This record gives sequence, C-alpha cells and structure tokens, in this order.
Amino acid sequence: MSKTKPVTIVEVAAAAGVSIATVSNVLNRGGIRSSQETIRKVEQAAEQLGYRRNTVAAGLSRSKTFEIGLIIPSFGGYYGNLAEYLQLEAYNAGYHLSVFTSGWFNPLIERKNIEVLLQRRVDGLICHGLAMGQESTRSLVNNGTPLVMINGWGWPADIAVGAVNLGFAGACRDSVALLVERGCDSLIYVGSKRSSVINEQRLQGFYAGLAQLGRDIPYQVVDNWEVDIEVILRDSLAGASERVGLVAFDDVVALKVVSAANKLGIRIPEQLQITGINNDIMAEISYPAISSWSIPYPLQAGTAINKLLHAFGQQDVRTEEREFEVPLSFIERETTKFM
Repeated sequence: MSKTKPVTIVEVAAAAGVSIATVSNVLNRGGIRSSQETIRKVEQAAEQLGYRRNTVAAGLSRSKTFEIGLIIPSFGGYYGNLAEYLQLEAYNAGYHLSVFTSGWFNPLIERKNIEVLLQRRVDGLICHGLAMGQESTRSLVNNGTPLVMINGWGWPADIAVGAVNLGFAGACRDSVALLVERGCDSLIYVGSKRSSVINEQRLQGFYAGLAQLGRDIPYQVVDNWEVDIEVILRDSLAGASERVGLVAFDDVVALKVVSAANKLGIRIPEQLQITGINNDIMAEISYPAISSWSIPYPLQAGTAINKLLHAFGQQDVRTEEREFEVPLSFIERETTKFM
C-alpha cells in the first residue's frame, strides 16, 4: 500500500489564494501580524487539505516555541477576562498562550509553574503582579525568558522588560473629586488587604484626590472589606454628614456596600454615593446599579503582547514607555447619579 504524499505549504497557498510566505508566517507563527481574514483563509485551506505542521522540527530549526506563558492569580473575574483578550492578541501575532494560575501565592503551585514553563521553553512570559513573587519570577528570566508585567508597579528592570498597569490611582483620585462635586461632605475608602499592591495604588489615588480638594474633609480608610460594613455605614451617617461618598476597592466590595445600605434603609444616592472599579456585570445588574470604572481589556492585552514582541526583536512593533499606564473610563449609574 502506497503512502499518501504529505500536503505542502505550496498547495495550501494555492488553495487560500495567498503567497507561500504568508502561509509560512501564519502556520509557522512567524510573528508578522496578519489580518483575521487572512488567518482564517490559510487555516481553513490547511484543514481542508489535511496539512499538518511539524512543530518539533520548526522549533528546533528556529530555537523558538512560539509559546507565551501567562501566570495570573486565579481564573475568576478580571483575570479570566484578561486571559481571553491576551489569548486573542497572542493568536493574532502567531503565538500560542498557555495560562497558569498561581493559586494566590501558593508556593507549591508557583514552583510547579516554574518547572513546567522552563521545560516548555516558552519564548516569553506575562505575569500579573499578584500572581508570583519577584524572586520566584527571577528564576524564569535568568533563564533568558523576557517578562512583561501586568499591574506590576516598580518591578526592577533585571526581572521585567516592561509593565502594563491599569490606572487605578487616577480612577480613585477622580472618584473623590466626583463624589465631593455631587455634595458628599465626608468620604470612606473600603479596600482589600488580600491585594496589597493594588490596594496601595487605589489608596494613593484616594489620598491624591483629598489633597486636590483644597480643603479638609472628614474621611475614613477601611483596610479590609470583610469587616462589618453595616456598622461603618451606621456610624458614618449618624454623624454630621448629610451625604457620604464611598470609594470601593472593586465592584464586589461596592455590591456588599449596596446590600448593606439597602438592608439599613439608607437612600442611595441621596444619603450615600458609591463608586466601584472593574465594571463587572454585577455593577450593571445591582439595585441600584453601581457607578464603576471600566477596564479597556483590548488596550491592556495588546500593549502587553506588543512589549513582548519588541523583546523578541521585532523592531517594527510600536513600544511605549517601560511602565505604560492604561486609563480607565468612568461609567456612571444610579449610585452617583440623581434621576
């Protein structure tokens, strides 16, 4: 019985109606960006003809795996959404994204992730600032793997080639200004001890907002949102304040505040106004709906992948400053808006 002759990229190019170079770039992940339509045509032609890429040979010949590793704290909420957008951006650039979760600094999981990533010889790494410690991550980059941080402020240059950070500080600063403008005569910040690095950014913005007011205003900082929010709201509204403004760490915290206020019969936004961050679905479907700061996932993901491509030596990729700040957009809803 004679063996079927393997399909070549020449045949794939003819079927897709593109050049051989384009087929090679798409199927061998050459790193040159192609349009979604071109990628679709090439992959469809390859599938219909039964073309199979020899990934082992390609990797050996190029000393590249065309794989990027992503380490995030968990798969929930913001982290899962970010992973989806990073996967799309990596795919469009000709790379495969392998996603790992650190289990919130679980040392056993961290060690296993490092071992797997080193074995797989990923071309580059993207790591969230809450996913791994600096020393754990250093063992990866010492192996020659370029690293881009997501929400990693102040990571040293010998570990990270760059960082793409969300503008949490600016969002909280502007939340203070908005709440005072809406008539709030005292303020509360409710944070999260578990996410200390990111909580610090929010607090910096909260204090900056207070400093920009040009006058003193009573305020309270609650470091841990797992405290009894009902007690805090009762005490705040029992004082001289006519209207309290509350800046929440994120929409989960804001939802807890809304639930406590509803239980106590506190009127929102007449007595209490609230801002959250992340613009999760819970902010939209809450009653009343929560004003929040929206994250531009495509911009954050695209900038992170571009920084890695630049580190790979693709000089045609546009780069920004080493630590790029992604601004958030305010989405106003009932917790700050009088109807």
